[in-house]
This record gives sequence, C-alpha cells and structure tokens, in this order.
Amino acid sequence: MKKKEPAHFVVCLDNEGYPASLEIGKLYRFIPDEKAEAEGLIRVFDESGEDYAFDADRFHPISVPTVVEKALLAASHS
Repeated sequence: MKKKEPAHFVVCLDNEGYPASLEIGKLYRFIPDEKAEAEGLIRVFDESGEDYAFDADRFHPISVPTVVEKALLAASHS
C-alpha cells in the first residue's frame, strides 16, 4: 500500500498581480516541488482549481490539525 502524502497548506499574504487567482488571507493547498522551490517558487492550487507556480514569498506555510485538514481537503474536492 502506498503511504498517504501529508497535505500541505499555506496562507496567501500577497496577491499583487493575481487578484483573480489568489485571495489574501485564504488557505491554499500546495504541492511540494523541488524544482520550483529551487527557483523560489511554490506550486499552489489557486482559485481556478489548477496548480500553478507562484513566488514563495507570497505565502506562509501553516500546520493544521487533522480534523481541519480533512475538512479542507473534502471542500477542495467538491
């Protein structure tokens, strides 16, 4: 069996230039991506529901309790 990859979340701090794609203060799920991170980027599922690379300094990583993680993931799949 494949071990479940932990969900990762960030909060948006800056949406300058991307007001339709990002909302300040909103939580977003991100995908770890070593290539993007090496370039100072982070892959985030934006308002379109697709993942895109944004400057990492637009976000701050957060940890959420398991019950919150489950609720956020369920909401993102509906």
